[in-house]
Amino acid sequence: MQATITQSPFGTLPDGREATLYTLTNANGMIARISDLGGVIAELHVPDRDGVLTDVCHGFDNVTPYMGDSHYFGALIGRYGNRIANGRFTLDGSAYQLDVNNGVNHLHGGADGFHRRLWTTETFNTPKSVGLILTYVSPDGEQGFPGTAEVTVIYELRNDNELRIAFHAIADKATPMNLTNHAYFNLAGEGDILGHQLTIFGDAYTPVDSGLIPVGAPVNVAGTPFDFRTPHAIGERIDQQDQQLAYGAGYDHNFVLTKKQAGALELAARVVDPSSGRVLEVLTQEPGIQFYSGNFLHDGVSGKGRTYGHRSALCLEPQHFPDSPNRPDFPSTILRPNEEYSTVMAYRFSCVG
Repeated sequence: MQATITQSPFGTLPDGREATLYTLTNANGMIARISDLGGVIAELHVPDRDGVLTDVCHGFDNVTPYMGDSHYFGALIGRYGNRIANGRFTLDGSAYQLDVNNGVNHLHGGADGFHRRLWTTETFNTPKSVGLILTYVSPDGEQGFPGTAEVTVIYELRNDNELRIAFHAIADKATPMNLTNHAYFNLAGEGDILGHQLTIFGDAYTPVDSGLIPVGAPVNVAGTPFDFRTPHAIGERIDQQDQQLAYGAGYDHNFVLTKKQAGALELAARVVDPSSGRVLEVLTQEPGIQFYSGNFLHDGVSGKGRTYGHRSALCLEPQHFPDSPNRPDFPSTILRPNEEYSTVMAYRFSCVG
């Protein structure tokens, strides 16, 4: 079977521009449908242990719901994935106020971040993969961020059932840059994810306050409900009496990854759905990964003929740590002129018997 990429209309934006949906199919028949609106992964059809394809991603059939409260389904996130306290930071002596869209805090690039932008696209096909290149120029001051940033994201669906995402950016002023993808996965394609078995390759996590902003230094996961160094069902400890779980109504925390080599593309997390046999491995070059257990999903959200209820999907978002522009003790997220931001992540799929 030959890997292919085709395109179809995906609806009209409020300003009249037309969005497009690209269907990437690899040599094994795995299918990824990605839009130029926000680079959203709208569908991801993955085989189970019997070879049956099921769409394992939350998403919508057209652009309209993505312009509302879409929970960032499948979207590219920028300029800054996760939260910045009070939407404020100081850089090189200048104070900046970002869009505040999550209580008093800034979240995922702002209300009109990269997830709502129409990206320029180019397709490619290689002997081992098929892909989509998305580019966007974020103007100086967009959502409050300094500097004009030129961003490129490359989606590559490989014939070994890996969807690889490469991020690149340059800017003409120093600016925070922390890009990721916000796909929501349910490896069974239905029901909740509480029976999914999760492993996170990290020895520590960053505790948060009630606004989900990190407080203090990272804490070792040993002896806590955050210890996923060996596989645990997501639902096993999610409702324990624990202040950190209470703040996020479940898991919504950054884990500090145990890296063999800083900056290397390494395994960060592994999810197994016992019912279907599907396995998701998340690889990243980043120092952290945000695990979100779909706590704020509810039955009022639906798409593609499904209802996206409470804890019906999980997110594993490779990233630098939340609120890093205000935390000099965290790895820096500042991109400066004459530097290039570059990071790679991957969703790798397989099956167990």
